[in-house]
This record gives sequence, structure tokens and C-alpha cells, in this order.
Amino acid sequence: MRRAPARSGAPRPDRRPVDHRGVRSGIIALAGRPNVGKSRLVNALCGAKVAIVSDKPQTTRRRITGVATTDEYQIVLVDLPGFQRPRDELTQRMQRTVDSSLTDVDGVLIVLAADEAIGAGDRLIARRAFGAGPPVVVVLNKVDLVRRSRIAEQIEQAAALGDFVSLHPVSARTGDGLGALRDSLVELFPEGPLLHPANAVSDLSVEERIAEVVREKALELTREEVPHATTVEVEEIDGGTVRASILVETESQKRILVGKGGSMVREIGWRARPEIAAELGCRVYLELMVKARRGWRDDPNVLRRLGL
Repeated sequence: MRRAPARSGAPRPDRRPVDHRGVRSGIIALAGRPNVGKSRLVNALCGAKVAIVSDKPQTTRRRITGVATTDEYQIVLVDLPGFQRPRDELTQRMQRTVDSSLTDVDGVLIVLAADEAIGAGDRLIARRAFGAGPPVVVVLNKVDLVRRSRIAEQIEQAAALGDFVSLHPVSARTGDGLGALRDSLVELFPEGPLLHPANAVSDLSVEERIAEVVREKALELTREEVPHATTVEVEEIDGGTVRASILVETESQKRILVGKGGSMVREIGWRARPEIAAELGCRVYLELMVKARRGWRDDPNVLRRLGL
């Protein structure tokens, strides 16, 4: 039996060599507003599901590292929460994570959404990214959602954000433009040892990956205030049995997530179970409990235990 450990946050990528092949390797931090597709872009570049994806704001709450390795390079991608105005202890910690992650890297990837106007929030992010020091690459994501003339207009506006190394229109969903983007990132890296084992995909623990999968499925099924108030804590993994709690802030939110006769929480479990089984490599019994814990987003002890 193994209990999910308390964590103080995902470890930062470090530069201790673990493999001495002479390849290009480096760290890229992704910066952008919520919902511009940073997590989907990380997954596409890594060729694996590293970060959960949702159309809800605050989907990414922690610093998540994705790793893509070939015989020629290793790209370490740091998926960060979207820039936002802090409203509680959780979002304050999320913003501190962003601010502290833009300096000790080999490059910063500013991610914009082609289907949204480039506005004040994007310009604020650009000022911080360009002021951080590392070279900047700009990505115009979601080009599959807009017409060609609109892409040209967005590229012109994106080009005015600052002195970038390169600018790439891409679609993380279809893969268009990712090859050129990948090559541009690798050019920023020095030759040297790998920063992570060659078979590494992410720095999240098993417990954290399972918790994120369950939260993703809850996000898929809820709307309005419920996604912001929802988090997941894995309490125990015992062979193929996983016990986890879905935390919300009010009894009304709890009733929504439980559903009539337990229908909603069963659906969350049904959707999450295949991915958890693939993660653990065995058949899984998933036991989910929904708990109301008022003010968890402002409780440092809860946030520390959740690794946020």
C-alpha cells in the first residue's frame, strides 16, 4: 500500500547531467493568457499527454514540465499557468510561479491565440517576457480556426510585440507548423548533456498525474463557478485501487458534482478510469469522494498539500 505523499510543488528542471551524449538540450518556458492553448502545444511538441486540456480558465495551476527527447535534442517545456490578476492565495501562487519561471531558462515561448484579438493582456505578457532576459520566440496558435487573411493580420500585430528570435503560426491541434517551431527552439540550446533521462516525459508524480486526469474530467462536465472551485487530491494508491477526493467550496457545488443519485461523480470516474489504468499499467478500481471544504483556495495548508 502506498499513500499519496504531501508535496511542496513540482520540482524545477535542473541542469545536473544524467546522460552525456553530445546533443542540444535546453529549457523553454511558455507564457500566455489563459486558454491560448499552451498545454495542448506542450502535449503536441512532446508527443504525449503531459498536461490536461480544457476550455476552462485556470486549467493549468502548477508548473508542469514536459520533455521531448531524440538522438539530436532534448526540449524541456515548462507549461505555466496563464497570466492573470491574483484573486486569492491560489491565484497569487500561480502568478508567482509564472514570474519566477521566466529567467533561468534558455528561451521563452509567448503563446498567442489566432482566433482572439491581441490585446493589453498579451502586451503585458510580452513586456515581462522580453524584460526577463532569455531570447523570445512568438507562437500564433490555433491557426486552424481562422481564415488565411486573418492569420496575416494577426502575424502583423504579433510582430509588433518586441524583438523576438522567430514567429511561428501553428496549430497544436492539427500539428501544422510544429516542425519549424521545434527546429527554432533547438537552435537556442547549447550542446551538452541531457537535462532529464531520455525516457522522461513529465516531472509530475503518479499521484499528481492521476489527480490532474480526474480534474480534467470534472472540468469537462461542469461550468460556471464549479471548475474554479474544484481540485482533486489522491489519498491512496493500493495496487489497482485508487482513492481520491474531489474538493469544492460549497455544498451546492458538491451537489452538482455528485449529481442525481451519484450520476455525475460516476461519469467523472468512468471517463478518468482508462487513462489511470494506462498510467498504472493495470485494471483500476477508482473510488471518488466529493467533499465541500470552504475556502480551500485561500488555505496555505491545503495548497501546500496539493503541491500548489
